[in-house]
Amino acid sequence: MTTETRISPALRPGTAKDISPTSHDARRSLTVVGVNHALHDGYTDLIYVLLPVWQAEFGLGYVALAVLRSLYVGALAGLQMPATAAARLLGARAVLMLGTLTSAGGYALAGASGGLLGLCLALALSGAGSSTQHPLASAVIARAYGQAARGPLGTYNFAGDLGKAALPPLVGFLLTRSDWRPVLWLVAGLGFVVALGIGRLLPREPLMPGEAHGTAKAIRHDGTGQAGRTGFGLLVAIGMLDNAARPAFLIYLPFLLQAKGAALATVGVAFALVAVGGALGKAVFGRLGERFGVTRSVILTEAGTAAAILAVIALPLAPALVVLPGLGLMLNGTSSVLYGTVPELAPGGRVERAFAIFYTCTLGGSALASPLFYGPLGDAVGPSGAAVAAAATAFAVIPLMLALSPRLATPRAS
Repeated sequence: MTTETRISPALRPGTAKDISPTSHDARRSLTVVGVNHALHDGYTDLIYVLLPVWQAEFGLGYVALAVLRSLYVGALAGLQMPATAAARLLGARAVLMLGTLTSAGGYALAGASGGLLGLCLALALSGAGSSTQHPLASAVIARAYGQAARGPLGTYNFAGDLGKAALPPLVGFLLTRSDWRPVLWLVAGLGFVVALGIGRLLPREPLMPGEAHGTAKAIRHDGTGQAGRTGFGLLVAIGMLDNAARPAFLIYLPFLLQAKGAALATVGVAFALVAVGGALGKAVFGRLGERFGVTRSVILTEAGTAAAILAVIALPLAPALVVLPGLGLMLNGTSSVLYGTVPELAPGGRVERAFAIFYTCTLGGSALASPLFYGPLGDAVGPSGAAVAAAATAFAVIPLMLALSPRLATPRAS
């Protein structure tokens, strides 16, 4: 398939709105949204470390624990499109800053909550704040770097995993020395600092109002027509399965490790190991997808994910911990490849809308799958059986990827 790329007049070199891939504004934009991504991804994954604490305090089953996580992720997924619409009126910088303030405020309220209902409302509020950063930050990078955006998008996703590598083990360590509520207040304070940094450092108009209406598109690909829409639909379906497999396994990872004799601090370290591998996977596979092709990269990561999940289930504690970085490498490697493909298949070249749809569907599917399928499965067959189902979900991506392959551009020769 040939891929047509066209730079809009509003963003051609030499204009006031141009942001070249080597410009200071482009690099600063990538740095600021990368730090913000680290915070929000850390916010999302620290919930896994807190699940055993909330299970003990509130007497919850696996379905209820899955619902707690889904309140956060569901709000995150469901508000992607409204966040994009808000950015047309207020600008991306203002919406990103307000979203981070809201997410941090949600965690502050979670720490102040006196019961389960308050915790549920606080998690939903925090997830709503986090809904702003994925589509807007991705569109900022796609427009700043144009045809060279796949690598920077991989860097952006790598930054998110740095947050996953830092916050969960930090929270796990602090939980051994303090109640969980003051720990969440500390985490919320970090979010307020990041929000102030966005308002201070992000260039004023990285995403211009009105772009979503087609007045300014930095990248225009062959995403029009029925073939383009079918390709994007397949990409979204692949993203939904991939994004369902990850939390389906991670929800049960603390309980799998505790059954092997792991303490709560060890569980926090385990998530750090997964995140370190995931950060490397996002940094590496984002560029490997460009060089060797999306199809081969995704098949490798999904098959590797399934194999690594089965290994963690079967092995004793110490060898299972050794496998976790490799699991993270495969588990998160797919996402960078998929995110970098969104601009290529964006219907009508509407990049920010394509990112919003992609994140809404993939995160929304994950939010629904956990309480409706994987949670009841865990109560019925236990954590090990539910984790096997997560491995099967990852493997199910492969036939869809083969169907998408003919609609993708040929990889660049090495």
